[in-house]
Amino acid sequence: MSTLKVVGIAGSLRAGSVNKALIEISKKLAPEGMEIEHLDLVDIPLYNMDLEGAIPPAVQAFKDKIKAADGVLFAVPEHNYSYSGVLKNAIDWASRPYGTSAWDGKPVILQSAAMSFGGGMRAQYHLRQVLGYFSMKQMFFPEVFVGSSHTKFNDKLELNDELALKAIRAQLEAFKAFILKEK
Repeated sequence: MSTLKVVGIAGSLRAGSVNKALIEISKKLAPEGMEIEHLDLVDIPLYNMDLEGAIPPAVQAFKDKIKAADGVLFAVPEHNYSYSGVLKNAIDWASRPYGTSAWDGKPVILQSAAMSFGGGMRAQYHLRQVLGYFSMKQMFFPEVFVGSSHTKFNDKLELNDELALKAIRAQLEAFKAFILKEK
C-alpha cells in the first residue's frame, strides 16, 4: 500500500498560531501509511478575479499540492464566531477559476484550537457550510476541538493535553480509513 498524502492547511499567518501547531502535532501523530504536509498560507496573495488569467505562482503551487493530495486537514482558527479571512482567501483561490477547483471530491477533516471554551466549534461549523459547496467528502467524527488553548499549549507550542492528543490520534486513524474507503 502506498503512503496517503494529506495536506494540512492552517487558517492563520501568525508564527505562534496554535492552529499551525495542530498541523505540526498531527504530522507527528499521523498513523503509519499517512504523511501530512503543512501548506503555509503566508505567500498566498489576496484573491483578485483580475489575476485569474495569470494565476500567481504561489497560488498555482498551492492548488497543485491540493490536487495531488489524497486528503485535506484544515486547522481552523475562530475569529469573531467564524473562520478566518485568511482561510476564506485560500479556499477562494484554490477554487478558481471556475471549473478548476482543487477541492472537488477531496476527503477533508477539521481541527481547531481557540482560547474559548468551545475550541473553535463555531468556526468549524461555518466552514463546513462552505466546504459542502465544493462536494468535499467531509468526515464529521471524531471531532477535534481544543478549547481553552492558552492552557493546553506550552511556550514551544507543544500540546500538553492528553485528551486532545488522544482525539487527534483517533481522528487521524479514522481519516486514514475514510480516505481508503473513498478511493
